[in-house]
Amino acid sequence: MSQHRCINWGIISTGTIARAFARGLSRSRTGRLVAVASRSQDSADRFAAEFPVQRAYASYESLLADASVDAVYIATPHPMHAEWAIRAARAGKHVLCEKPAALNHPDLMAMLEAAHENNVFFMEAFMYRCHPQTARLVELIRSQVIGQLRLIHATFSFHGRFDPAGRLFSNALGGGAILDIGCYTVSMSRLIAGAATGANFADPLEVCGVAHLGETGVDEWAVACLKFPCDILTQLSTGISLNQQNVVRIFGSEGNITIPNPWLANRTAPDVGRIFVQRNGDPQPAEIVIDADLTSYSYEADVAGNAILAGQTQPPPPAMSWDDSLGNLRAM
Repeated sequence: MSQHRCINWGIISTGTIARAFARGLSRSRTGRLVAVASRSQDSADRFAAEFPVQRAYASYESLLADASVDAVYIATPHPMHAEWAIRAARAGKHVLCEKPAALNHPDLMAMLEAAHENNVFFMEAFMYRCHPQTARLVELIRSQVIGQLRLIHATFSFHGRFDPAGRLFSNALGGGAILDIGCYTVSMSRLIAGAATGANFADPLEVCGVAHLGETGVDEWAVACLKFPCDILTQLSTGISLNQQNVVRIFGSEGNITIPNPWLANRTAPDVGRIFVQRNGDPQPAEIVIDADLTSYSYEADVAGNAILAGQTQPPPPAMSWDDSLGNLRAM
């Protein structure tokens, strides 16, 4: 890594999520954007002019060859994550990889092996895990504010424009609701079940689910039930062709918790956290406000940046550790 106390970031790919991270990185306390790579010079130049970026490359290989780049954010379509995370690790770059980290468990194993062999940081980019609201939620569950945890409901869904060649609806591009945003609900349920059992995450003992497959063969909406240790049950719902209420509700023996904005996905302005706790017998829920002066993407950049500066190869919880990411893919 270059000899400074600020991480020099490069971004691989120039799509919508890459722009969200670049915008968040502009307010990072630990890093700065110095390079971007696309599959065309024109796309890279337009991205570089928007933010701005010092260097714009017409190939991903050129960015990985840039000795001034310490870490890369991989924002490619899902099927390309494994290749470029492995190549980045072998080039000595720290890696923040957009979720889902890989299409399957074996691919992620290979990615983590490359990170381990080259002693570089790796983190799957679930940005909501880096927001202070999520840390506060973990504290509440561990304190048993609603007693023994019994049931979790989690939903992440939207109605996207149908484009058979677009990444959401193309099997070749790893499309479908489960991989794209259902992974959030799985990760949230595993986080909450873990907190309730004294761990950073929990893996389900049983998983079952059903889905509607659209004309391109991808799952357009889906539901799942998971059973965790201590008989904690979970109902998950996701969709890319269906608007639903994107909330998380948690039910315990002595009350319930509602998180009206669990995914904290605002790309331009900070999301102030709000958690509502209603104990049995209380006439109204108590509102807990969690201040935030940055977007989830800024917090994410700093969670990664602080870990890299500390010489760590994994982030602290509740951000995604390597075992946490592996467990998420196994569950899906």
